[in-house]
Amino acid sequence: MGWTQETLADKARVSLTALKRLESTNRLEVYESTRDEVRRAFERGGIVFLNSDQGVGVMVVHGKDKA
Repeated sequence: MGWTQETLADKARVSLTALKRLESTNRLEVYESTRDEVRRAFERGGIVFLNSDQGVGVMVVHGKDKA
């Protein structure tokens, strides 16, 4: 999507520190509300999260606001 961490944090309305904790490979504790806000920001940007018995993935919907 071309978003920086700063852009995603702004769109998700979470702090940059919280976003970095979420992205950390160190299994740092993150509030569920932070995860939800980041997911919603991606969805508003045109990302669809897929989850079925055949697997999981993402789809990018063209024409959504990517700014």
